[in-house]
Amino acid sequence: MKIAVLVSGGVDSSVALKLLKDQGHDVTAFYLKIWLQDELSFLGDCPWQEDLNYVQQVCEQLDVPLEVIPLQTEYWDRIVNHTIDQVRAGYTPNPDILCNRHIKFGAFFDKIDSSYEKIATGHYAKVTMTDNIAILSMTPDAIKDQTYFLSQMSQTQLKRALFPLGDLDKAQVRTLAQEFDLPTKTRKDSQGICFLGKFKFSDFIKHHVGEQEGELIEVETGKVWGMHKGFWFYTIGQRQGLGLAGGPWYVIDKDVAKNIVYISRNYYSDDKRRNEFIIHSCNWLSGVRPDGDGIRVKLRHGPQMVPCTILWLTDDRARVILEKDDQGIASGQYAAFYKGNACLGSGIMERSIND
Repeated sequence: MKIAVLVSGGVDSSVALKLLKDQGHDVTAFYLKIWLQDELSFLGDCPWQEDLNYVQQVCEQLDVPLEVIPLQTEYWDRIVNHTIDQVRAGYTPNPDILCNRHIKFGAFFDKIDSSYEKIATGHYAKVTMTDNIAILSMTPDAIKDQTYFLSQMSQTQLKRALFPLGDLDKAQVRTLAQEFDLPTKTRKDSQGICFLGKFKFSDFIKHHVGEQEGELIEVETGKVWGMHKGFWFYTIGQRQGLGLAGGPWYVIDKDVAKNIVYISRNYYSDDKRRNEFIIHSCNWLSGVRPDGDGIRVKLRHGPQMVPCTILWLTDDRARVILEKDDQGIASGQYAAFYKGNACLGSGIMERSIND
């Protein structure tokens, strides 16, 4: 097949490119330039050039053509603006989920011609076809599995997607990188939001939203324990970074209108149950919303999945009841649903209805 391979300068996409080349496919590597150089200049030098240097070394070694596609404008319009608006409104957005739908498998689709049969990436995920329906499934590596980040994709996108690492775990990918002697074989995994890389999300938010002093109030007593620099720096369930003695302290709630962050030392008490929330703006990968037994949910990227019950309120709004309490249900984040190894799709969470 003729395949467009998205490469990032990391070990995963490098191994994916090598595997596809060895299988005899006609591959072209594409590096998406989404770094917001002007916006991030206050943070210092952006490392996108370092990433691109690794990409160039890999492509040269494998004798694969490379194209650099600038998507800064599209990324700003479709992802960053939304992220900033959500933070200002008191929500906890997930730019990486939106990036996969709107940039890597969205705007990029529009930049290349239809002769590319597949778009391949180094994601840890699998796509199989059943009755002309693309099924997104988890990989053997529960920790690295990235189906959570792909849960907002459409059927059209999934049918054109190819994930060469779908049957591998991270250790196997690292071993292959060593065997292939790839330039990226010893690079550490990237962390954080894709357009920020090594930079802190809080620094980005500070630059765009600013700071505003507000009170840290103990929810049980109403006592003011200190001051903070803006509710937008805090997430429900957060423990680190409060800077208060006598803890551990947890973020319980946020008052957006009054810029108050409510805290507690008794996060896990029975009166603060965290086992229900509402979902909306749902995307179901097969086009059919899930019902019945055997459904599990991820509230964040990682191996933890919790059995749940979905009670539909409208066509696109449902009450989700977890089998057990969760550390933190943050409005604006995505809940991704699974049955067996298949990812069914996801919806945006609203705070627990029994707070």
